[in-house]
Amino acid sequence: GATIFLYLPRDFRTGAGLGFAFVNLIRPEYAEAMMKRLTGYKRWEFPSSKVLAVGWSGSNQQGLEANVERYRNSSVMHESVCEDWKPLMLVNGAPVSFPPSTKKVWPPHENFGCRAQRR
Repeated sequence: GATIFLYLPRDFRTGAGLGFAFVNLIRPEYAEAMMKRLTGYKRWEFPSSKVLAVGWSGSNQQGLEANVERYRNSSVMHESVCEDWKPLMLVNGAPVSFPPSTKKVWPPHENFGCRAQRR
């Protein structure tokens, strides 16, 4: 139950992760321990030369409240987006409902989160 927020942005065309995630833990020392353990990880399930790098987000994305405010009115929260692709909030390790939007949430633009090259 140390994780309280998790978001893995995805390419809406391919469904692939964009190569980074946002994780918020309940205590800074848990984050420091996670960073120490994960930095340099490279034993991926599929062959890859990629090495995991872990860093702190800017102050605008520190803490649960900042992350909720960043995403609650985001297109990624639109009803057309698969639940598995939305930010996740946890309480005692169990998923809980994300706070409702405070503005109209528009569907994602077709290129939202897209890293695929245009043809």
